[in-house]
Amino acid sequence: MALLNGCNNRRTRLALFSISLITLFAISACTSTPKDAPSPPDMQGGFTQCESPRPQMCTREYRPVCGHIDTGIRCVTAPCPSERHQTYGNACGACADEKVIGYEVGDCASYGK
Repeated sequence: MALLNGCNNRRTRLALFSISLITLFAISACTSTPKDAPSPPDMQGGFTQCESPRPQMCTREYRPVCGHIDTGIRCVTAPCPSERHQTYGNACGACADEKVIGYEVGDCASYGK
């Protein structure tokens, strides 16, 4: 209370108001997250197609994906083994392989492939 009684001067009140406002913005900036922030491609479910250009270097993080590899076989009748599946350490590693057409998040065993 003694601090507030000593705040009769306009500069002191303005300084306290500014400090309070800055503190409020700092706290709100640390706790808020954007609601519509897109997730990285390797965090989305389903099939993700590899894009061009293919990566030349990748990090060594382990976030397994099931790569869909084009076997080059084209058939007239079914069943046709035109693609096979292989687990890669991460999406970048899968797409660095020129034969991979895309991937699904998780190892191939989790998809029964």
